[in-house]
Amino acid sequence: MGYSGETLAVLLSAVHIAGAIILNVTDQASIKNTASTVAYGMMKYYTGNISNTPSTLGVLPSPYYWWEAGALWGLLLDYYHYTGDDTYNNVTTEALYSQVGPDWDYMVPSHQKDEGNDDQAFWGFATMSAAEKDYPQPTIGNYSWVQLTENLWNTQVRRWDTTSCNGGLKWQIFSFNNGYDYKNSVSNGAFFQLSARLARFTGNQTYIDWANKSYDWSIETGLITPDYHVYDGSDDLENCTIPNKILWSYTAGIYLYGSAVLYNYTNGSAIWQQRTEGFLNATANFFSGFDNATDIMYEAACETVYACNNDQFSFKGYLSRFMWATTQMASFTTNAVTTVLTASSLAAAQACSGGRDSVTCGTRWYVGGWDGTFGVGQQMSALETIQGLLVSKSVPPLHCDQVHLKPPETTTTAAVPSPTTTSPTKSSNIAGARATGEVDWTILFAIMGIAAGAELAS
Repeated sequence: MGYSGETLAVLLSAVHIAGAIILNVTDQASIKNTASTVAYGMMKYYTGNISNTPSTLGVLPSPYYWWEAGALWGLLLDYYHYTGDDTYNNVTTEALYSQVGPDWDYMVPSHQKDEGNDDQAFWGFATMSAAEKDYPQPTIGNYSWVQLTENLWNTQVRRWDTTSCNGGLKWQIFSFNNGYDYKNSVSNGAFFQLSARLARFTGNQTYIDWANKSYDWSIETGLITPDYHVYDGSDDLENCTIPNKILWSYTAGIYLYGSAVLYNYTNGSAIWQQRTEGFLNATANFFSGFDNATDIMYEAACETVYACNNDQFSFKGYLSRFMWATTQMASFTTNAVTTVLTASSLAAAQACSGGRDSVTCGTRWYVGGWDGTFGVGQQMSALETIQGLLVSKSVPPLHCDQVHLKPPETTTTAAVPSPTTTSPTKSSNIAGARATGEVDWTILFAIMGIAAGAELAS
């Protein structure tokens, strides 16, 4: 006898519901214990600290792409900040060091086939978070966390492409990758958000100028609609005149948080309040998909048709991350955010009731238990949503004069004052460039001195 996908999900839910995590959203100890359980399950997928080789350190194994590892380390920075649990700090620091690239800007030659502007930006989200949280500064190289973020940002501003669509970042960095002729909202939204956060952290006018420029471009090309829905992207061979109208949760979250940061940075300006409210209201696209699932988050574009891929399983997590963070930048959002994310946290915890350990997380939080799916993305989405329940007890993002910056022995490249259009770097040129700036990874790993496997219990 065969079962439909929905029937199977219900049966699996019934089998595993007894093992679900019990989350009390009003009890900090319960929230921390739940977050710890989900984090442990997530880190079972990471083997880089066990194999400890240049090809595995800091990245997730196949089939996961390079970018998702950057997202994971950013998540763990929040985990430590919210819970105070430093279990994964060493492996997080080690991972962020491992992917800096020869020019300390997270341009990694070995990942040029899967590094686009959006992929690189997720590593930038992590380093920017480390700067804002006063995470211990790097002990190798001569760059602080904010300087590493600035280095990354400068590679992107040099790729602002005025040959089509009157500007914008392409999805892909290199012309040999599929999607090079596509300008997408996640790449441009991430650049907008990083610009906003750098502006707030440093006070550098160049960053606010580029935040405004990139936001205006997103409006002008129709990627952001008048009611603040964020479309996926547009073909630059069509001069970005026909947007792809699919909606993803993480792009909504990225623009929401960038707007909230600028609301905070401008001391509550009316325009950024309007935009923050607009993006927050538009997140309704990703909640309450069913009558019996009020305020429960779902990935509308793929979950209900069983079509999410490994990347998309993690998208809800970034919406949660940036919604929770928004409450610290724009307090008027707190009630609305807390209402939906508290309900989603409870549903996510109930969905973490599968697998042999009975605490493996699934995708569809609205089925009342585990839906039979599992993976890094499922763990990440649940953890981001649950640990954010602690946000109100945490220190908001800091400014540069509030953190312990290391004395610079070298200086980061200055923020670029005007756009320059460059051709994508050819692989042969990258190989040549490595001769003058490459990190000796053998020495680097020796300096780190972090024992393989020390972060996780066997």
